[in-house]
Amino acid sequence: MKVFSRLAAGVVAAAALLSGVRAALAGMGEPSPWQIGLQDSATPIMSDITWFHNVLLWIIAGISAFVLALLLIIIVRFNASANPTPTRTTHNTFLEVLWTILPVIILACIAVPSFRLLFIQLDVPKPDLTIKATGEQWFWTYVYPDNNIKIDSVMVPDKDLKPGQPRLLTVDNEMVVPVNKVVHVIVTGADVIHSFNVPSFGIRIDAVPGRINETWFKATTEGMFYGQCSELCGKDHSFMPIAVRVVSDADFAAWLTAQAHPAAENETGSRTMVATAVVPAH
Repeated sequence: MKVFSRLAAGVVAAAALLSGVRAALAGMGEPSPWQIGLQDSATPIMSDITWFHNVLLWIIAGISAFVLALLLIIIVRFNASANPTPTRTTHNTFLEVLWTILPVIILACIAVPSFRLLFIQLDVPKPDLTIKATGEQWFWTYVYPDNNIKIDSVMVPDKDLKPGQPRLLTVDNEMVVPVNKVVHVIVTGADVIHSFNVPSFGIRIDAVPGRINETWFKATTEGMFYGQCSELCGKDHSFMPIAVRVVSDADFAAWLTAQAHPAAENETGSRTMVATAVVPAH
């Protein structure tokens, strides 16, 4: 009876899981409850990463199924009762060549798209916009060197969240970028090692004090995209999210214009999203 009870419980759990697959698979720009798989792609690189991930999943599944089938055949055909007199064969040239060549072919098929994807990620094309992201304890600072703009991006505490704003991901000042433009991100750390990570963009790179790393993305969809520091950096590591708002060219130009004005308080007392101008060094 216990076996049947466990089997029934497993069936119920599987049914519940399958019924929630649609919700679990959904999501662009932020994690979804009970999420399975990667976040939806918002950049060409993330599309390539998702494709490569799915191809590898099928390859791994095929290899696992093949090995499982071999194990089952061995268990059934070569156990002591079914095969009381085991063979004395020690070598088989054909099999030895086969199990040497096939893994090499599989690894080569994996390596070609892997190296191509790695090259695309590391080869930064001519940028339309450059942003310097500095990880600090425990917030991010974004500098737009071509526009003399600097903003600090700090997580909004739970008590100040507005309806619809995700907990632990909402910030007071987002990084704002135009859609369909190549954004070159220079990443460094001010104190300890942080990591700049936006899953829907397919980017993750360490922010190391005293060193400059770089990455890039080209967002093809407008909207809000969230990430988090992905390197343990102290007691508030989980409270330094990354928020990137992708807007149209016109909205981005308007945002740049708005940064020329000082921070102001609106009628409700909340701060408007503006930045501090960077004074060029002489």
